[in-house]
Amino acid sequence: MLIDWAHFTPLASLGGGLLIGAAVALFILFNGRIAGISGIVGGLLRPSRGDVVWRLAFVVGLVSAPLLYRVFAALPESRIDAGWAVLVAAGLLVGVGTRYGSGCTSGHGICGMSRLSPRSLAATLLFMAGGFLTVFFVRHLLGA
Repeated sequence: MLIDWAHFTPLASLGGGLLIGAAVALFILFNGRIAGISGIVGGLLRPSRGDVVWRLAFVVGLVSAPLLYRVFAALPESRIDAGWAVLVAAGLLVGVGTRYGSGCTSGHGICGMSRLSPRSLAATLLFMAGGFLTVFFVRHLLGA
């Protein structure tokens, strides 16, 4: 295995991780809720009184942050080597998985793991195993 030193960014990655950790800690401290994206967006789909404004503000912040970043710096180039059908199928599978797993990678992997939740540990291990198996299947068995 070779490391692509031109794209190896440990300090930027550490900084991003620290910012995510601080944001999650502040969110639970001031809002008393877990910053799991699937739960926040799911709450918008079946809203309850007094619960919509903060959820909407969170989602607007998620969407607008890259747009604001683009004002100050160039966004990194992104390339997706899949068609719309694959992307839609993948999105639906992720959505079904978050419902069965009672949360998403941000809820379990960041918030739950930091709280030492056994359920989140199991969910995160399954997320990772699913990703490893998918990459192995697609790259080595299908040859894509």
